[in-house]
Amino acid sequence: MSQRLKVILRSGKDDAVRRFHPWVFSGAIKKMIGPEFDGCTADVYSNRDEYLGCGIYQDAAIAVRILDFAPAKHNNFDAPFWSGKIRSAYRLRETANLAVNPHTNVYRLVHGEGDHLPGLIIDHYDGHLVVQVHSTGLYTYIDQISEGIKPVYGKRLRSIYDKSRETLPADFWQENETRGYLFKGDNDVDKEGHIRVRENGNDFLVDITGGQKTGFFIDQRENRLLLSRYSKGKRVLNTFSYSGGFSVYALKAGAESVDSVDSSKKAVKLSELNAVINGVSERHTAHTGDVMEYLKSAEKEYDLIILDPPAYAKHQNVRHKAVQGYKRLNLEALKRISSGGILFTFSCSQVVDMKLFQSTVMSAAILAGRKVRILHQLTQPADHPVNIFHPEGHYLKGLVLLVD
Repeated sequence: MSQRLKVILRSGKDDAVRRFHPWVFSGAIKKMIGPEFDGCTADVYSNRDEYLGCGIYQDAAIAVRILDFAPAKHNNFDAPFWSGKIRSAYRLRETANLAVNPHTNVYRLVHGEGDHLPGLIIDHYDGHLVVQVHSTGLYTYIDQISEGIKPVYGKRLRSIYDKSRETLPADFWQENETRGYLFKGDNDVDKEGHIRVRENGNDFLVDITGGQKTGFFIDQRENRLLLSRYSKGKRVLNTFSYSGGFSVYALKAGAESVDSVDSSKKAVKLSELNAVINGVSERHTAHTGDVMEYLKSAEKEYDLIILDPPAYAKHQNVRHKAVQGYKRLNLEALKRISSGGILFTFSCSQVVDMKLFQSTVMSAAILAGRKVRILHQLTQPADHPVNIFHPEGHYLKGLVLLVD
């Protein structure tokens, strides 16, 4: 795409961009010169005509996502550009011992702003790449992105699947078609559409086309491993269990029993299959239903409970409601945990920071009348890096609590 848009910011609205924050909000723009369409290349300037960066425009609250802060190169974001950026992200995964690891072949290859590619997510599942784009402007480059992936993996690449239908507005798809497989080589799926992957020596079936997110919650990899240290001999409850990631880790580590609870029948079935392929199904029971109802009606206590709910708040205007939801959930869990039990509790709501989350859990402990000590404060792993100039990228918060 050769047409370029010059974006001039209002006076005093360039501070964040000068500090390398990659978002330009529409309200910060003074005027635009040139073609205005989703996907056009946007050169961003200060009110004094100083070049600040180059990115992709779309008609939205976040009007420009900046991809390059270097002096103007008139980059058209072709396949070599994406390949260079993706290769840089791949090197980080090499450094984190994820890119070539016999025990783990599941990792996030590109984490949006954390890898200087705002709006782009790419997850790796044993040679299968799943792409999710969070910007209609960026989506116009889906073919170039796909071509940029190929030289990074070469013959190790088995497929590239576009799963952006879930992340872009519904009206966008009225005029566009999701691409599905952008590249399809070795398609080693079972009859249910699952591929088999490995994480820390544990095996999992993943549904990359029909599962939640890109198919697996990769960001909990290290926290699942930590759970193993506390699981031996324990009666474990895994809520919002999805495909049973925490459940399998607990069972493989010697848990006495694990109950997995999720509202999705499809997810529950997948958790059962994952228990089977890891040889631990005899100590695993899966339940389909509402987690809060299960906690309220449970007739037994648990020694270890995992609370890993979906994001309760994606915007500031619903943050208070989310906090109340986290409080109620943690209160019910604290009522069901045995003395000396362990609670792994998480929030993936970006607008709820660790300080607020911790105070919310404290409020639940007060209401439950339980004494609680913090053993660990948890976050997302290295393949979900946080750009220090984009603190919004820190979304996963977790606490491991000892409940007296």
